[in-house]
Amino acid sequence: MSARLLRLTDLPAGPWRPRWPSTRRGRRRAVQAVMLGCVLGLMPVTWMHAVADSRVRTVADVPAGDVAVVFGAGLRSGRPSPYLAHRLDAAAELYRTGKVKVVLVTGDNSRKEYDEPDAMRTYLVGQGVPDDRIVSDYAGFDTWDSCVRARKIFGVERAVLVTQGFHVRRAVALCRSAGVESYGVGVSERRDVTWYYGGIREMFAAGKAAAEAVLRPDPTFLGPAETGVTEALTTVRAR
Repeated sequence: MSARLLRLTDLPAGPWRPRWPSTRRGRRRAVQAVMLGCVLGLMPVTWMHAVADSRVRTVADVPAGDVAVVFGAGLRSGRPSPYLAHRLDAAAELYRTGKVKVVLVTGDNSRKEYDEPDAMRTYLVGQGVPDDRIVSDYAGFDTWDSCVRARKIFGVERAVLVTQGFHVRRAVALCRSAGVESYGVGVSERRDVTWYYGGIREMFAAGKAAAEAVLRPDPTFLGPAETGVTEALTTVRAR
């Protein structure tokens, strides 16, 4: 029996069988629809790069600001995951070098046994950041929530955002959309499975981010204004 390539016409009839237009005009429209879909799919990623590329820096060259915002990245046995620890290391270095005066840690505390902000605070104190220079946001359930709450709840107007390189552009784009003038420090990581997963996840998250920037939904939990950042900065300036 001679081997041959399987063609669409070789497939048995059925509702699942792909149907390609039989006319030239139909095929042209199908190709145009596919191309339009690709363009629309790439628009959110293009938007993120256009907004954020010029604002991604390193710990050494990021402009100084009063506040650093560190986004949560998971816990392991109640302690920061390696990726989160690297973010906190970068924030501690920003504090030690005088680039920032206060660190706002924002993460998930939606259940009693899982407390990202307190774990982040404990880690930073261990790295030499004074406890009274750390402010906790316990309702930073995702990037948009953290950005909106930084502005509306904690009154942050300008910040240095600290996260991994694959996430930093989305963080900058969303925080700027939320009213926080931002620069981002993208923490470098080795190319492991987590890094590749994060990069792929960002491609899909870009669409959600673009929708949030346009629609500006309220975060999962808004709540009353908090004065922690203002009070910490006042204490710094009084010394």
